Amino acid sequence: MPENAPTLQLIGMAVLTAAAVAWAAVLLRLLRRTGIQTTGRRPTMPLPALPRQNRVGPPQESVELTPAEQDAFARLVRRLAGG
Repeated sequence: MPENAPTLQLIGMAVLTAAAVAWAAVLLRLLRRTGIQTTGRRPTMPLPALPRQNRVGPPQESVELTPAEQDAFARLVRRLAGG
């Protein structure tokens, strides 16, 4: 028993620990009783209240670098890689 903890604090800690253990036991028992199993994702239906969403992102952008910029980028990558 810790010397600096009051008796009520120790009793409270014991009660909270017992409540947490009891809660976990009841939760596990309920989950076993209902037989909930994770069988992967089930097919989902779109919600009628939400508008349709695009599955395609914005177009990819690219920029041509000058040879000096390419060299500077290569040096930066080497430095970050530790080489």
